[in-house]
Amino acid sequence: MHRTLDQIRREGLTALRQRLGRSGMIRFLQQFESGSGDYASERHRWVDSLSLDEIKSLAARRPPKKRTH
Repeated sequence: MHRTLDQIRREGLTALRQRLGRSGMIRFLQQFESGSGDYASERHRWVDSLSLDEIKSLAARRPPKKRTH
C-alpha cells in the first residue's frame, strides 16, 4: 500500500502520541525544531538588564520541577 506523505505524518504522530503520551510526543518533536532568531542576543537583552538579586528572586518564585521515574 502506497501512503501519501500526509498519511505517513499523521500515522507517525499517532504512534508517537500512543507510545510517549502527549507531552512526551511534544518534547520529542521539539528536539527537531530549529527555531528562529538569535537566542544568545535575545537572552543578553533581558539578562543583562537584570541584577543577580532580581534573577535569584525570579528563580525562587518558580515551582519546583516534578520528578518523573
